[in-house]
Amino acid sequence: MVIHSKRKWVVAAAIILLIVAVIVGTEAMGSGKSLPKVRNGYVAVIRIDGEIYGGPPTGNVFSSNGTSSEQVMSELESARKDVNAKAILLRINSPGGSTGATQEISEELDKIKNSGKPIVVSMGDACASAGYWIASKGDYIFANPATLTGSIGVYIDYTNVEGLAEKLGVKEEKIKSGLYKDMLSMFRPMTPEERTMIQGMVDDIYGQFVTTVAEGRHMDINKVKAIADGRVITGRQAQALGLVDAMGNYYDALGYAGGLVGMNEDVPTHSYEEKLYLRNLLSANAESFAKIIGKNMATEMKSITSLDQQPVVK
Repeated sequence: MVIHSKRKWVVAAAIILLIVAVIVGTEAMGSGKSLPKVRNGYVAVIRIDGEIYGGPPTGNVFSSNGTSSEQVMSELESARKDVNAKAILLRINSPGGSTGATQEISEELDKIKNSGKPIVVSMGDACASAGYWIASKGDYIFANPATLTGSIGVYIDYTNVEGLAEKLGVKEEKIKSGLYKDMLSMFRPMTPEERTMIQGMVDDIYGQFVTTVAEGRHMDINKVKAIADGRVITGRQAQALGLVDAMGNYYDALGYAGGLVGMNEDVPTHSYEEKLYLRNLLSANAESFAKIIGKNMATEMKSITSLDQQPVVK
């Protein structure tokens, strides 16, 4: 006699839910407690991978859609408050991202610097545009010779499909509250006044970017402007221009960070990612998980508990 596969599926799903509940419960119980005192402390490792965007994480424990500012801010806050975290190693592998999200992260880095904890940056394959904006907040920056970095600049783009819409017979109609409320509409070209406004926004953000780099790298602002034309450069070129301090990989940066706080050998590290992933499981992923598991389990339970449901005999 073999029990129907549906019943096995429900049992397996129930076990999965139980495991998740145990993990989440463990995390919840420990979230309010401070980390245990560690002899000599450790270096807190914070990672920024992929495009930087604002808001909560949209990926999950199995995949990632870039790095959210809320995730990084939470990690940085934990590192700042953690008495065992003596230094911060910021590992960046990002082509750029949202300006607002970048500034949120930068503000948390400023708080760490004000607390007296050193910040060392390690660049991966790429650390460009918004990635470099964040990197410039570090006290010391490592890059690989072929790391793609720089790209100091800002742009806003939009698509004009007016011609295509006409060919398809599509006509947009709208009711708006103000003259510029539909600025950047894809169904019409920008007016000269709108273009001036958009350019003003770009120039303002560009000025903030250049100022941040100049202050972070202790460079004359005109020297920064001379290379802040959007160009992408290698890590070695960046070092020659004063945008990077040294050539080296992740472990070189880790060793340097440890050395700054008296850890000269076998530098211990700590990450806050696991806790955040569990929170994400509770929030962003819980709804989709419940929909998938709950819907199927309800269907299977209804089938199994029906009066005429019998084990399959083979």
